[in-house]
This record gives sequence, C-alpha cells and structure tokens, in this order.
Amino acid sequence: MNKKNQFSALVLAADRTTSDPVANKSGMACKAFAPICGTPMVIRVLDTLEASDMIGNIILCGPPQSILSDCPELQQRIACGRLIWLSNLDSPSRSANKGLEYINASDRVLLTTADHALLTPEIVEHFLRESIKVDGDATVGLVKHKDVLSAFPGTRRTVIKLRDGGFCGCNLYSFLNYGSRDLVSFWRRAEDLRKYPWRLVGEILGPMAVLSYLLGLSTLDQALDAISVKAGVKIKAVILPYPQAGVDVDKVEDMMLVESILRNEHCLSTIEKI
Repeated sequence: MNKKNQFSALVLAADRTTSDPVANKSGMACKAFAPICGTPMVIRVLDTLEASDMIGNIILCGPPQSILSDCPELQQRIACGRLIWLSNLDSPSRSANKGLEYINASDRVLLTTADHALLTPEIVEHFLRESIKVDGDATVGLVKHKDVLSAFPGTRRTVIKLRDGGFCGCNLYSFLNYGSRDLVSFWRRAEDLRKYPWRLVGEILGPMAVLSYLLGLSTLDQALDAISVKAGVKIKAVILPYPQAGVDVDKVEDMMLVESILRNEHCLSTIEKI
C-alpha cells in the first residue's frame, strides 16, 4: 500500500491502577503482559498491527521501563527497532498526548490499547477504511450492544444508551488531521468519568444534555455533534460489524471469555483444514 494511505499506530500499554486484577490473576507485572492462549496481549496487538498494510510506524506508550524485562519478546522488538517505545505518563490521555508528539504532524493516527486481545487486521482495516470515508476530523469505533450480546450471551460491557440503540466502545480511534489531536485535551477532562456516561454527558455537555441522555432523546449522531462542538473537533462514529471488537480485557472474566473465543476459533480453523 502507498505510504500516504497508511496510518501511524499508537498503542497505550500501561495499567490504570497499581493493582490491576488481570495482572494479579496472571501473575504478571502488568496487564499488557498477561498471556492469552500463551501469547502476551501486547504481542497479540502488535502482531495484528504489523499484519496490516494500512499501518506504518508503531509507537508503544508503556509499560514502565522497569518491567520490560518481564516480556523478553517485547524487549527484543524494541531493541531491533520494530517499534518505538515511550514511557507512559499518569493517565491514558496524557500518555496519548505524549505519543502523538512523536508522530509527524502530517500522519494520520490510529490509537488503540494493548488489552485489545481480539483485535484482527480485518477489524483494523475496516475501521481505518471507513474512517477515511467520513466527513470528519476524528473517528471512534463502536459496536452495537445487541450484536455483542448476540455473539457472547451474558457478557457485561459498558453501554452508552441512546435513542437509536446501545453502543459499546472498541478502543479504536482515528486522528485524521493534525487539528484532530486537540481531542486528547478534551479526553483528559472526561477520562475519569468514562464508566459513568450520564455523569460524563452532564459534566461536559451540561444539564440539558444529561436530561436528554437519561430520557433516551439523543441519537448517536446528535451526541457526537454536541461533543464535537465542545471539543472543537468534528467527531464521527464508525459502527463495526465485528462484535469481538467490543470485547477488551478489563476484568478476569473478560480474560476467560477472550481465551474461550480464541480456542473456539482455533478449533473451527483446525476442523476446516481437515
């Protein structure tokens, strides 16, 4: 693929807390190193990005340098220049801002996280191709909550409930021009409220917006338009047809679900080859 059509990738790989449940369960120094079917999550994400023709440079922000030796494969990739490693800061938004400073102003950027163990090249490329098509500065990847429940009954995800349905985040964001990076400043104001969408709406968009949210009056487009005005960045949604894109590994239950999904996929692949 022509390099002008590529994106630089920024991967956030530091834990939010000093006692992450997934890291504790797996016995690893951080969640990104937790093995999923024998492969550290961060390596799964990096392999996915490297397998996509739409990804050029890869920057990994975190985990701390002091624990990199706990993942020799990652250390080796950093040493041989397959990716650029940066130390993380004290929050995802600050780490993202630091990472963006290392990416050329002319580059389009894909932002994702190291706990996206089900990420595939197909998901990445679908998201980026659709992002390029939209009339916006930045995009956010979403899946319909009903699709996630249909594919993985009983799973519990954070859901934003709007008039046109419930949506789950996918930890996929694109920055399509340099000005779109201002969205990270807006993100910094909102990140502490990410698990409480009604408070997020009220804190940033005001009481009328939270009333509309609670009454189910806002559509996804209306909500994003309102946020775009506040952020000064035109944000559009990309609705992904891959329910697995809405499953990251925040909890031990998520890790078990992801391993189950991957084992089933491996079994099906093996059967098809027979």
